Amino acid sequence: MQDVPAWLSSIVWTDYRLAVLFTVILPLGLLIWAIVQRAEAIQKLLLIYWRVASLLAITVYLLIGVLPIGFVSGWLARILIPLGLWYWVDLNEEIRDSPANLLKLSLVSWRWAVSLYCVLGAIGQIPVLRCATLASQQILTDAQCRVWLDPPFLFREYFHSGVRPFVLGFFGILGLAIYVLYLGYFVFFRLGKRKRSAMEN
Repeated sequence: MQDVPAWLSSIVWTDYRLAVLFTVILPLGLLIWAIVQRAEAIQKLLLIYWRVASLLAITVYLLIGVLPIGFVSGWLARILIPLGLWYWVDLNEEIRDSPANLLKLSLVSWRWAVSLYCVLGAIGQIPVLRCATLASQQILTDAQCRVWLDPPFLFREYFHSGVRPFVLGFFGILGLAIYVLYLGYFVFFRLGKRKRSAMEN
């Protein structure tokens, strides 16, 4: 296996650090804040976000198992997250018309920031999608693919050190199957009835 260029390794680790900040820490803090402030529209938007963004967590487990589909799921998550945050007309209007306060400013700032991060990341990772066409062993020997596994492998060392990678990969596949089934049910059976309204049951 060829050595990984230092600049590529730096990009990968920077991307994962930004992912933790923008897709985990900040939205979790905003959700807790919205619950405390009883901001219903913001709560609803963030709950939708967490459902969509769960694909990122699934991707981590797929990559721990060195499953090629993990490269596709990670890329799709970056597409679905901005869609989930901006699609709902009623939530957008309610948030826009709500009184100006620090929570609203923080939510709007984060939504723009995470959307920009996801879009730029999706564009930047287009070349990485070729890794999804390789077998697991080929991914491990391809420097430009293998480097994207380093952060998930470190995550495993911290949180699942006693669990074999293929077991975690299996849970990733199981999570992906549930995600796809739920997404399919939502798109084909609920989206048409709800149109672009998120507040309807």
